[in-house]
Amino acid sequence: MTEQVPFTDVYVDDTIVERVVETVESRRYVKGPRVEKLEARFADTCDTDHAVGVSSGTAALYLTMKAAGIGPGDDVLVPAHTFFATVSPVVELDANPVFVDVDPQTYTMSGTDLADKAEDADDPKAVVPVHLYGQPAAMDAIHSVANAHDLAVIEDSCQAHGATYRGDPTGSLGDAGCFSFYPSKNMTVAGDGGILVTDDADLARTARELRNHGRDDEGNHVRVGLNHRMNETSAAAGIEQLSHLADWNADRAAAAERYYERLDDVAAVELPMQMDDATHVYHLFVVQVPDRDGLRAHLDEQGIQTGVHYDPPVHRTPAMRDALDEIPSLPVTEELSKRIVSLPMHPRITDEEIDRVAAEIRGYYE
Repeated sequence: MTEQVPFTDVYVDDTIVERVVETVESRRYVKGPRVEKLEARFADTCDTDHAVGVSSGTAALYLTMKAAGIGPGDDVLVPAHTFFATVSPVVELDANPVFVDVDPQTYTMSGTDLADKAEDADDPKAVVPVHLYGQPAAMDAIHSVANAHDLAVIEDSCQAHGATYRGDPTGSLGDAGCFSFYPSKNMTVAGDGGILVTDDADLARTARELRNHGRDDEGNHVRVGLNHRMNETSAAAGIEQLSHLADWNADRAAAAERYYERLDDVAAVELPMQMDDATHVYHLFVVQVPDRDGLRAHLDEQGIQTGVHYDPPVHRTPAMRDALDEIPSLPVTEELSKRIVSLPMHPRITDEEIDRVAAEIRGYYE
């Protein structure tokens, strides 16, 4: 039987287990010191004044948008080449997603198309750049448009823990940044979880209230909110995971470099671009190929797991088609969605596994 090359891997060691068991035995499961500790350490990692731990990356995006005042009729500029959760909070808030195409090399939001879409929008309120696959979006161009139209900048950093742009960490590059701790991310909380970071004290306070049934520090229900809290056991795991993040990102970068070396001369494979002024943390290693289905079937037969991130793009999902008056034209996104394939990537992938993946890809095309 062919030995599997897993697409991803979740790290759990004795220390993480001990911290979770200690938390369970403490009988303090919500609104406790571990969430506060993770918030403080993650804010330091992002070089921001505030962090608010929540139940998922989606909750981080939703609460940030709501706290920023996004509501019915507002236009929010978003890429369609992203996970659905970038866009679904916009629709939940009765705002209008305005889809922006992406750069064909970086796969992140196109500053040129953003400028055009912002100019044409009826009531632009915010822009949500996505640091996709672990690479920061081109924030200079995005801020140029945001400043011209007075847009809030909400970073979707759910795939970019520890990435930097011109030396500054993701999460600190806009008015607020949102991260996911889903198990496949660069760090996790042993389940679903998320966090939002910001220097805006009012936004942080509002988000804290919204995550806890709209309660303020005195326990008064000062606004309508639901339960989007992070629990203490998740935070306990997250604190330990965060301590490994820098080393894991370095391991991902080394794995990516080996992919580049092994696949650089395979003409059929277009490798991802690394921006000179940014640090890519390789949540995913995504290549483009001319016949994705055939390659994936071949790799699957050899025990090599792959993924597709994402097809269909968000604006062509059934749910979004029903929410839109018309389907926008996004030629780069449309083409990418047909060609992209995600190769195995995680900090513990071995050189031998990467060599095997590359050899099978090379053999398939040669």
